[in-house]
Amino acid sequence: MPVDRAPDQPAERILTASRPVLTLRLSVAMCTCDGARHVGEQLDSIAAQTRPPDELVVFDDASVDQTASVIGRFAARAQFPVRLTVNRERLGSTRNFQNAVEAGEGEIIVLTDQDDVWRPDKLERLEAAFAATPAACIFSDAEIVDEHLRPLGYRLWEALRLDDRQQRLMAAGSAIDILLQRNVVTGATMAFRSGLRPLLVPIPPGWVHDGWIALLAAAVGGCMPLDEPLVLYRQHPSQQIGGAKATFRQQVATASRMDRAFFASLAENYAAARARLASSRTHRCPRAVIEDLDAKVTHSTRRARMRDGRRRRLSLILSELLSRRYWRYSGGWKSVAQDLFL
Repeated sequence: MPVDRAPDQPAERILTASRPVLTLRLSVAMCTCDGARHVGEQLDSIAAQTRPPDELVVFDDASVDQTASVIGRFAARAQFPVRLTVNRERLGSTRNFQNAVEAGEGEIIVLTDQDDVWRPDKLERLEAAFAATPAACIFSDAEIVDEHLRPLGYRLWEALRLDDRQQRLMAAGSAIDILLQRNVVTGATMAFRSGLRPLLVPIPPGWVHDGWIALLAAAVGGCMPLDEPLVLYRQHPSQQIGGAKATFRQQVATASRMDRAFFASLAENYAAARARLASSRTHRCPRAVIEDLDAKVTHSTRRARMRDGRRRRLSLILSELLSRRYWRYSGGWKSVAQDLFL
């Protein structure tokens, strides 16, 4: 199997079969890193789709196990084009996904992790959803499973606390209101229109790729929820980001780690999003969204300053309470309690 060892050059395409072009061309973008243990099951689930992808683009982040070999054997029998690039140096997941997103040739880019399993009709359902809406991005729910794909009894949106009200808001075109508080879109469940790429890349260093894509998509074209568990989202010790339910004690521990540096970094991230949207020549962002991003930056900056001293903290908390920015850009009373006591 031809493999390109240069990180910025696409590998030679492997053509194994052709099929009629459907309404939308779907490119599956996969990133791998030392994933030989589980990647075969994910590849098999992609091959078993009722609506096969038009191509699979894989960027491997300098794996030291047999990941590339597993992908090579899969490519030899796949009924659709498979392209693999192996990075010479490890880039990290966000930069690696950026490269995979840039390489996809389809109208729709479907992201996938290396260790999950897709429901057989995932691509069919996504294609139908994109055909029915002009939304820039669509994301689904997922079934949370253990390392051996045994259901753990809850879904991803439950773990993320994405409730019915928030789902309705996102479906009605107000996803930006939810995403200004926190990211609820997991990369393994998302797909987006490739026309977004001039806006999306490069992804700033402080962002994880899924949060960046979801926010910008919501700002210019909508980010729609698809209330179906189209992915078995595997939980295992070596994954980078998981979907396990957090206990109250774990939530408190996470909140206590959100120090001055955390909120200062958050302000920088949203300032970068604001700058990208305001300067874009390809996508128009409503002025109200720019103003919301300015307010999010202000709120995050003030939460950073609260960590400088008790007297300053109380006055800043009062200011953010009166402006209701706690409810617009954070978690409401939970965030107030966090700033008062942690």
